[in-house]
Amino acid sequence: MVNEIIVDVGVNERRVALLEDRELVEIFIERDGSERLVGNIYRGRVASVLPGMQAAFIDIGYEKNAFLYVGDAVSQKEFSEDEDELYNDVKSYNIEEILRPGQEITVQVIKEPIGTKGPRVTTHITLPGRQLVLLPNADYIGISRRIEQEEERAKLKKIAEKIKPENMGLIVRTVSEGKREDDFKSDINFLVKLWKKIKQREQSGPIPRCLHKDLSVIYRAVRDIFTWNIDRFVINDRQEYNKVLELVEMLSPALKLRVEYFNKNIDLFEYYQIDAMIQKALAKKVWLKCGGYLIIERTEALTVIDVNTGKYVGVNNLEDTVLKTNLEAAKEIAKQIRVRDIGGIIIIDFIDMHEPEHQRQVIETLKQTLKKDRTKTTVVGMTGLGLIEMTRKKVREGLESLVLCNCPYCEGTGRILSPESVARDIEKRIAKYLTMTIANAILVEVHPSVAEVLQSEEGNENLERIQNSFNKKVVIKPSLEVKHDDIKIKEIDIDSIV
Repeated sequence: MVNEIIVDVGVNERRVALLEDRELVEIFIERDGSERLVGNIYRGRVASVLPGMQAAFIDIGYEKNAFLYVGDAVSQKEFSEDEDELYNDVKSYNIEEILRPGQEITVQVIKEPIGTKGPRVTTHITLPGRQLVLLPNADYIGISRRIEQEEERAKLKKIAEKIKPENMGLIVRTVSEGKREDDFKSDINFLVKLWKKIKQREQSGPIPRCLHKDLSVIYRAVRDIFTWNIDRFVINDRQEYNKVLELVEMLSPALKLRVEYFNKNIDLFEYYQIDAMIQKALAKKVWLKCGGYLIIERTEALTVIDVNTGKYVGVNNLEDTVLKTNLEAAKEIAKQIRVRDIGGIIIIDFIDMHEPEHQRQVIETLKQTLKKDRTKTTVVGMTGLGLIEMTRKKVREGLESLVLCNCPYCEGTGRILSPESVARDIEKRIAKYLTMTIANAILVEVHPSVAEVLQSEEGNENLERIQNSFNKKVVIKPSLEVKHDDIKIKEIDIDSIV
């Protein structure tokens, strides 16, 4: 498998695409004027405390106050690294005993503002490096779940215990697999110095203020994604190319040879056909190689994915056809969730399977394919109705929200009034207009699809009745310049009608 990172640097936008065998699996977009907040650390002020929600709103200088849940306000040192323990044991805490309005507090953004909601913040600060993540307010050691060999995990934990700063915690990242103690020294030194600088900035200054900003999208890609699994890092801007080389020299000098400057006289994303892949990732219907297809629908509360056999009729029997379609769908669903960056609750309606073993195979295939996803996902299981429930951590707006906006005609529903419904409404508007005009004839311009209905046998009867009622002439004219539900009326001389 060939893995590539493709970086397109535009005038006001930077895009980073991760390709696996020339297939888009992740896309990150950062624009001027819409700065990323996740990872940033702020010195804020408690705006309000909500005991009924066991939460508080924090003013961090953003247009909307940030949301702080009680579990994210309690000192992390009172818990272990077990997330379940951290969030299940918060019932014994009262937000009013921890925070009060006007209190100054240092928080880190863990979730971008989405829709009408402001950013979500935590007091559990994390500072990611290349090999390690420093937890200044915790005191435990965690090893990436992606490192599965017990011997390797034990080795890395022993190293982490040795280099861990006093009263601080560490998480060993996946890229650290196979590393030795010396490989961590520069990382831990950098992170400790960074935390000291943040603590110094915390001491004085206006409230609210930003204490630390995370790296931009290009350099985060170098830090978090550009590992030995990546065969090529391609970028089309000479200045950024040189900066990337400098950062790679600091983090992993041996990877410098894999960084390439793209200087061809053609658009970078067009060359790699990434724009076309983005368009596919925005489609509601996704075709499977076997002939089946997925329908992906996003709502405010959750995302629903429906699996259909489509053109695939199978070879042996119905159960075999269903199983093969569902297995291929499971792999494609994991890929689509990742590339579209779908977060929150996800419900999957696979084609009905009667064999428990087939159900197990499909769920296992989904879980195995999801292991490639760096964002935390949890497959809860199958409901009594045969639906698969899963969740994916929602950190930022998905791809759809980044590149699309709601249609001004349908207001994001994806549906508009039928020509028949519009025609009936226009008949009423014509009648109303005729009550107010002294003209003997009017020209009505409407969309061609509506004109077809108005000029049908039934439509002609309705118009004739209206004309007879007012003793006036109505002429219907199709026009592509008129919106589907709009109407343009012009008074005309009856003698001009041919």
